[in-house]
Amino acid sequence: MRNIKLFIGLGASALLLSALPAVAEVTTSIKNKTAEITINVDDSLKAYPKLFENLAAEGKVWAAKADAEAEVELKELPKRPVSTSPWSYERSYNLRSAVGPYIGVLRQDYTNTGGAHPNRYTDTILWDRDAGKRISIRPLFNETEDGGPTMTALAKLVRAALAQEKKRRDAPVASDPAKDEWLRSVKPWLLKLGPISLAPSTERDKSSGLSFHFSPYMVGPYVEGDYVVFVPWTDLKPYLSAQGTALFGGTRPASDKDQQP
Repeated sequence: MRNIKLFIGLGASALLLSALPAVAEVTTSIKNKTAEITINVDDSLKAYPKLFENLAAEGKVWAAKADAEAEVELKELPKRPVSTSPWSYERSYNLRSAVGPYIGVLRQDYTNTGGAHPNRYTDTILWDRDAGKRISIRPLFNETEDGGPTMTALAKLVRAALAQEKKRRDAPVASDPAKDEWLRSVKPWLLKLGPISLAPSTERDKSSGLSFHFSPYMVGPYVEGDYVVFVPWTDLKPYLSAQGTALFGGTRPASDKDQQP
């Protein structure tokens, strides 16, 4: 069985259900002797038909792959009891924010393959409604070279925010976040800062900053669960491009803060 480093804390199923939208469309459902797989797409994403179709198609591919892998891996398990429950896989796509033409989506994967505990991983998707495709946040900054000034500054800000959140939870953390055993995984590379989303704002069609989403085991042990930390746009201001400067403004609404783990 693969050792997927994507984990959730105790009460995994309850956490997953609470993370799902109140109304969602099941776009793919597979149930057989080896796997039970469900793909849920937030109904609110139907307001963006191309995005909804894109997510549903991606989910269908993920479900087929999970089904095939479960069948192969379960056959390799020695003397598997006939009564063993099928492996469970769930993927949900939820609206994170809508900022001008940019639609942010949280993609949450849940798997239970009979290990010590289920697994969970959160990723983010940024969709350009005008272009009709997924995009990166790179154009929002003047430069995004690995190890460059922007990424170095962002890594420092993210580590500091994580250290503050760990202290709030009474979780152990080094006095220097850059030297913390877990926080060293946050590196000055765009793909090593953690999944990123545009946070909503009190100002219409603006983002208040960037949120960084960390699944269990990414920046802390399993028992600490998920982390989501926020960096306000004012801290990003020295590094923003003209496009980024135009996108950000206002402050983070209290309703967004209340959704933190």
